[in-house]
Amino acid sequence: MMRGLEKLKKMAMDYKAKGFESEDIARELNLGIETVDWLLAHGADTRPPADVKIGWRSIGVYAHRTEMIAMIMADILAEEEEKGSFRADTVLGIALNGIPLASTIASEGERELVIYKPGKQGKPGGLSANFAGIKGKRIVIIDDVLGSGVTVTGTIKTLREHGAEPVLVIVLANKTENNVIDGVPLRALIRARVIV
Repeated sequence: MMRGLEKLKKMAMDYKAKGFESEDIARELNLGIETVDWLLAHGADTRPPADVKIGWRSIGVYAHRTEMIAMIMADILAEEEEKGSFRADTVLGIALNGIPLASTIASEGERELVIYKPGKQGKPGGLSANFAGIKGKRIVIIDDVLGSGVTVTGTIKTLREHGAEPVLVIVLANKTENNVIDGVPLRALIRARVIV
């Protein structure tokens, strides 16, 4: 356990030295912001926050593996559409890791693609103008890991502000007990929980 923790501390410090902020480091390491802040404080004499690191590099290294995971997500989307009697018009990928997954899902279902870049330090994120418009569209949100839910909640808020209807969130791993986030159903391939 200690070796893994020391490795995480080193990685967090290396990202910090490169100019990354806590939120960026949390996304890169798939950790909660509180955990990253604790690591950057050199794990002072306090107990670390309850968190689970999700590493999916074995999938992300090869495009065909990412596509296979995205196909499972596409299957979950189809299942939810059948149960909910809706059809998502558009697939939104949250930058950075949600983009390759969303791209495959959009292609598979012949749907439009949207990219969302989260904001930093509590500021709102934005939609890329290079992709589909969203007004009046039913949108499925795709990301890799749901931790605190701040990024997905910000995405949902942005979609609603632009006249879109978020109908489903699908993530590779859910680190919470939530099945709904900000009123939108949430599905995950894997649910990781800390059991105390």
